[in-house]
Amino acid sequence: MTAAVCACVLVAQSLVAAMNLAIPKIAASGLHPSPAQLLWIVDTYVLVFAGLLIPAGALGDRFGRKGVLLTGLGVFALGALLSALAPSLPVLLAGRAISGTGAALTVPATMSVLLHATPADRKAGAVAAWSAALGIGGMAGNAGGALILQYLPWQGLFWAYVPLGLGLLGWVARVAPRVPRGTTALDPTGSALLVLGAGALLFGIIEGPGLGWSSATVIGAFVLSAAVFTLFVRHGLRAAHPVLDPRLFRLPRLRAGAAGLAVTFFGMFALFYVNAQFLQYVKGYSPLQTGCAIVPLAFGMMAVTRHGLRWAHRIGEARTCGAGLALMAVGLLLLSTATARTPYVRYLPCLLLMSAGAGLAMPTLSHAVVTSVPPRQAGMGSGLQGAARELGAALGIAVVGTALSVHVTSATGHGTAMATAFTDATALGYRIAAGVVLAVGAAVAYGLRTRERTGPGAGTSRPPAAS
Repeated sequence: MTAAVCACVLVAQSLVAAMNLAIPKIAASGLHPSPAQLLWIVDTYVLVFAGLLIPAGALGDRFGRKGVLLTGLGVFALGALLSALAPSLPVLLAGRAISGTGAALTVPATMSVLLHATPADRKAGAVAAWSAALGIGGMAGNAGGALILQYLPWQGLFWAYVPLGLGLLGWVARVAPRVPRGTTALDPTGSALLVLGAGALLFGIIEGPGLGWSSATVIGAFVLSAAVFTLFVRHGLRAAHPVLDPRLFRLPRLRAGAAGLAVTFFGMFALFYVNAQFLQYVKGYSPLQTGCAIVPLAFGMMAVTRHGLRWAHRIGEARTCGAGLALMAVGLLLLSTATARTPYVRYLPCLLLMSAGAGLAMPTLSHAVVTSVPPRQAGMGSGLQGAARELGAALGIAVVGTALSVHVTSATGHGTAMATAFTDATALGYRIAAGVVLAVGAAVAYGLRTRERTGPGAGTSRPPAAS
């Protein structure tokens, strides 16, 4: 059963990374997307995935987690089918949004089913395996997507996910147990505010270069995002059953865990987005060579992830997560020095530093979030950590993709000149990502250290009940 639900998580997450390898083929296709539209093709899936994870967790609590999981797999496959058949950009974006909805229904339900079916003495190991599946999903998407795109057009990528989704649906239907339903109420208003706020934020970041950072549209998007998130918090404080109770963020361990997961995936997916293009445009790799070049990341992560929680027990959560996020930042900074002449044997250790850092931090961060919420809100807890991961991934793609768009679009010339411009833009993107990971990582370590000083109760106390 653990293998089945981890496979669901891996496949849902892999579609984010696999798309990065398809960017050159989509850019050269009859769709003729602009740089901003390429970012939307990648980020539409991630945005919907992130925005619906928390309400999807509540749906599982209310209507049955296994049923929601099976529904999610079916919707995911339907979205992949529509994307494969898409004759135009709007249809492709619609297919990506449908697949993102299916992924959002799937992922929180897997965690809930896993925790219900796993004995107490094996829960930590199950959470570690689930976390590893998330991280490895990105690498699997790179490797599998590379194999497909080496021989097939970009539509072939989506065709491959149709039988994958349906096959997982049949497997889970056979092996996953039924989980008792809860009484969690739904909150459509809060869910809509969450998606709208995240969408407005990403719109401002992605469209800023094309429309102008000082344009009324872009500034309005950022103002709208801030206003909507403010309304989301006020709604959560007043609603009897909010989709996400803001009081949960009074728990320092949960707050640090969510921020840490967001910045971990910010760094990882900034890497995936830039790396796929750098290796193809600058190094001249084929899609297959590009995918193979990043496969060692999976082995580095697997080697470290299974020891993450053990090290957290020995040296503390703060030191473990702080060290992991610092390794990620160092890896990104080293990658920013790569050029067309950098041999792969020098490039690989930088990738391994990244994977080791992520593998060290993720299990502890995930465990911090899911064990900080009351058991009756397990769906909300798993949805929260999922939303933090996917929103971090979406922001990583948007921020680094925007840096690439600004510098490459403004460059003149062809051939070597464009390769140089792309290399410079890649270096800038990596340095921005490293700075974000380092700054947020320091805050996360501080938050976890505060919890360790004040004792275990500070990390597991329940927030005040909504009035």
